[in-house]
Amino acid sequence: MSMPESAPRITSTRSTSGTSGTVGTVGMVLRGVACAVLGIVVGVVGTVAHRASMLDGAVPVGLVLALLVVLSAGVLARAWAGFPGLAGYGIGWVVVVQLLSLQGPGGDVLIPGQAVGYVWIYGGLVLVAVVAFCPRSWFSDRPVRGPAHRRSAALEGTAER
Repeated sequence: MSMPESAPRITSTRSTSGTSGTVGTVGMVLRGVACAVLGIVVGVVGTVAHRASMLDGAVPVGLVLALLVVLSAGVLARAWAGFPGLAGYGIGWVVVVQLLSLQGPGGDVLIPGQAVGYVWIYGGLVLVAVVAFCPRSWFSDRPVRGPAHRRSAALEGTAER
């Protein structure tokens, strides 16, 4: 069975020159560093904002928004730089949140040993892990062709005979 002439062909956009591997490696390292900086920023802002609440503490708006930002930034890091970017983001986030959970020089604590603090720390870790275990195809620009596509292509092939 031959492919029709109008069918799109998938071609590689990678260069075959010897420098493409070096540029690709440097680019991935820079993306990983940028994702680590993103993790640091999200960790600092989320740590400061996670205790904000409404209705006398009944609605933890700051915690919900901070965890949504952790999730969305993790998806961004994985989609932009792949798993190395997500790893850089996760390391940056964990390091800054752990550092900010320590007691300050004046005795102040940004993440107290209360439920909201534990949900911020462990909830953020879980969300980064959830993004890490999502299928790679969710973050790819390539179209996914599942069993339904193969079946319809097979039916079209039999109809042409």
